[in-house]
Amino acid sequence: MSLEKYRKKRNFKRSAEPYGRIKRNKQLIYSIQKHAASHLHYDLRLEFNGVLKSWAIPKGPSLDNSIKRLAVQVEDHPIEYAKFEGIIPKGEYGGGTVMLWDVGTWICENENANSAYKKGHLSFILKGKKLKGVWNLVQIKNNPKNWLFIKGKDKYAQSERQYDITHAKPNSVLSRRSLQGIAKKFQIDLPNKSKIIKKTSKNFHLSKTKK
Repeated sequence: MSLEKYRKKRNFKRSAEPYGRIKRNKQLIYSIQKHAASHLHYDLRLEFNGVLKSWAIPKGPSLDNSIKRLAVQVEDHPIEYAKFEGIIPKGEYGGGTVMLWDVGTWICENENANSAYKKGHLSFILKGKKLKGVWNLVQIKNNPKNWLFIKGKDKYAQSERQYDITHAKPNSVLSRRSLQGIAKKFQIDLPNKSKIIKKTSKNFHLSKTKK
C-alpha cells in the first residue's frame, strides 16, 4: 500500500486536502464523498491495510439490488481523507467542491479480505449514516480498473423507482449543506494563495456513526 500516486497528483500548497500517512483504525472506516469536479460523481472509500481504497461511481450508489453501478478504481487515499469536505481549487487535480455524503464503518464478509480483493469480489456490510447492509464490489475481468458496486439482497434494498437515495438525501452528513452551500462557505480567491489556504484549510471532524 502506498500514497505515492495520491501525493504526486496534488499540490498541498494550494489544496487543503490532507497529505496523510498510512495508519490503521480499530474499526475500518467507510465514506462516500460527493464530488462536483469536471463531472459530478461519488467517491467510495474503504479503509484497507492502512489506506482508503477508492472508487469513483459516476451515477452514485443505488439501493436497488438489480442495478449495477460502475465503480472506477482510482489511487489510494490517506485515512485522513475520510474527514475532508471543502473545495479543491480550480486547476488542481479533481478541482471542485467535495461533500462528505456518507460516513461510517465497514465489515468484510469474505473469509480473507486481501484474497477477496485480489480475486476481484469483495462482499461487505456498511454501517453508514445513509448506506447500510450488504454490498458487493465485483471487478470486471477485461478491465481491472472497472468494478461494479451492487446492493445485496437484504432489508435495506429498495426499488430505485420508489426510492433514489441520492435524490432523497442529497446533503452532507456533517454540515447538512448542499454542494452549493459548501461552495459558498469555502468560496476562494484563486489569485491569493494565503486566502486559499486560510479558507480551505478547515476540515470537518469525523463524527461517530450511530449503529
